[in-house]
Amino acid sequence: MCGFSGYFGSIRDGRALLETMTAAIAHRGPDEQGIFTAPEAGLGHVRLSIVGLGDGQQPMSDASGELTIAFNGEIFNYVELRDELRARGRRFRTSSDTEVILHLYDEMGEACVSLLNGDFAFAIWDARRRRMMLARDRMGVRPLFYTAHGGTFYLASEIKALLKVPGISAEIDPIALDQIFTLWAPIAPRTPFRNILELEPAHLMVVDERSVTTRPYWQLQYPDRDRPGGIDERTAAEELRALLTDATRIRMRADVPVGAYLSGGLDSSVVSALAAGMAPQGLRTFSVTFDSAEHDESAFQLEMAAALGTDHKAIACREGEIARVFPDVIRFTERPIIRTAPAPLYQLSGLVREAGLKVVLTGEGADEVFAGYDIFKEARVRRFCGRQPGSRIRPHLFRKLYPYLPGLKQQSAEYLAAFFGAGDERLDDPLFSHRPRFKGTAATKLFFSAELRAQLKDYDAAAELVGRLPLDFGRWHPLHQAQYLESRFLLPGYILSSQGDRMAMAHGIEGRFPFLDHRLVEFAATLPPEVKLRGLTEKHILREATKDLLPPAIGRRVKQPYRAPDSHSFSGPGALDYVRGAFSTEAIAAGGLFNAGAVAKLYEKCRSRPASGFRDNAAFVGILSTQLWLQTFTGTGIRKAEAA
Repeated sequence: MCGFSGYFGSIRDGRALLETMTAAIAHRGPDEQGIFTAPEAGLGHVRLSIVGLGDGQQPMSDASGELTIAFNGEIFNYVELRDELRARGRRFRTSSDTEVILHLYDEMGEACVSLLNGDFAFAIWDARRRRMMLARDRMGVRPLFYTAHGGTFYLASEIKALLKVPGISAEIDPIALDQIFTLWAPIAPRTPFRNILELEPAHLMVVDERSVTTRPYWQLQYPDRDRPGGIDERTAAEELRALLTDATRIRMRADVPVGAYLSGGLDSSVVSALAAGMAPQGLRTFSVTFDSAEHDESAFQLEMAAALGTDHKAIACREGEIARVFPDVIRFTERPIIRTAPAPLYQLSGLVREAGLKVVLTGEGADEVFAGYDIFKEARVRRFCGRQPGSRIRPHLFRKLYPYLPGLKQQSAEYLAAFFGAGDERLDDPLFSHRPRFKGTAATKLFFSAELRAQLKDYDAAAELVGRLPLDFGRWHPLHQAQYLESRFLLPGYILSSQGDRMAMAHGIEGRFPFLDHRLVEFAATLPPEVKLRGLTEKHILREATKDLLPPAIGRRVKQPYRAPDSHSFSGPGALDYVRGAFSTEAIAAGGLFNAGAVAKLYEKCRSRPASGFRDNAAFVGILSTQLWLQTFTGTGIRKAEAA
């Protein structure tokens, strides 16, 4: 795991600039640093040594000196690829996966990415062709950002490195903010920073003197819903188990110990169980606990750790902890967010670092790949109700979806039907599965200022999302449509970035995701919907494939989504001064993005008692995180208000 920066164009002192840019992301690679410059281009790199200790220093050039790479991430099948290259006469100077990419590029050019199984972002300076090639992994695990200024192209693993370039400054993109307050994340390539973009997952880019071209090299596809099917479920479960076992095996490759996050849920427990059998020195597991019973899963964590015999450590996210670390969370995630969930994960990666580890496996991705989220079940019930909108019985099914939200059990059938929009929407709406979420989140935009509303005019984030859907989206089964929306947009846009890479790398920790091995993703996409979501039982085939690995209580657990306390984390007598400052009338006015009067009422409401509704919680966190973003990256908002 590493971080890098670079440029293509004319620079007066490229080495000095690259040193400044890479210093801004030194947390991503505290072990080594390297700089490469050529007359037309340069690359800087910071390294977290995991594979090929001592012989993988970057930027790395090939034997000819004409190809130079800066690489962030891991190629998990590099051993097999290196053996194949050696069989064709290729000679290696190191044992690193980085050199494998260079050889593949030398042989295949851009097509080399099709052979890579990994979580990666890289840039290759090709002096022969006088061009820079950029690529990012299929699922969007590792970040890569870029911009152009003064005729020069700049790139970096994090935006804070780009902000070190003279003339490039931070300015909020109002469209991106609207997308966050509707969809939870910007629609790539857009970022919250105006004129700074990200390379989309599964895309590569070629930059030369004449042009910048971008294209996908892989796409997530599902079969047509009318395709005749039927599978042998037992055979499919066996294939799934084999793929997941191999995905875990190659992600255990490292010259340092590999640990695992253990939430107590099905997904992380399966990964930990597989990894424990591959760790001859024993597996170390890590988890986060909460004081509130609504969020805490410690009983299941301890049960699973005991069953596996792991060396288990937990960090308690107690009252006040989220508020304490939240400014750091926004500095590392580099975007406003509407949930506090990244904060405990920031603490968790700190615990792993304190324990002396650099790499952890996680169960992330299983819910997207095998239909584990409540939103998939909710959409099924809504469609069920939509076919008979007058039914008084069907809305009662909603009570079964959210056992961790006891308030819903007390509501009438009429209330439940209205709350979930049952029967109110077109069944052929491409965003049918996600409309309630998007509408609920978009309600937070009631706090936008008149000035921001004027800038946005009639912009519709959901409509733009529809415009980004593939042409064959309409031919897929509704469950597959919902899975695509989660996997293609929310997963890389929020889960793998704000909760994943950025929180782990803040402490120099690399997360690895067996469920996001592209072989497993492609296999799962071919499975019929009924083997993933069996009635209202999520991840059915995954449970069948792994039931021998887990204690029965964990193998049968209903999905409990990872959540953290939201507005309540910032209220009460222990509230920090920065929170009051962020919500002050002066700070809100200085930021210019929110209605000061409406925000003041929200702050008083949440300060006096915990917010119970999603809208108020999301609005509180979204406004606070936006104000912190302004302070951190533009110097406006809180600081300006304090100086007044």
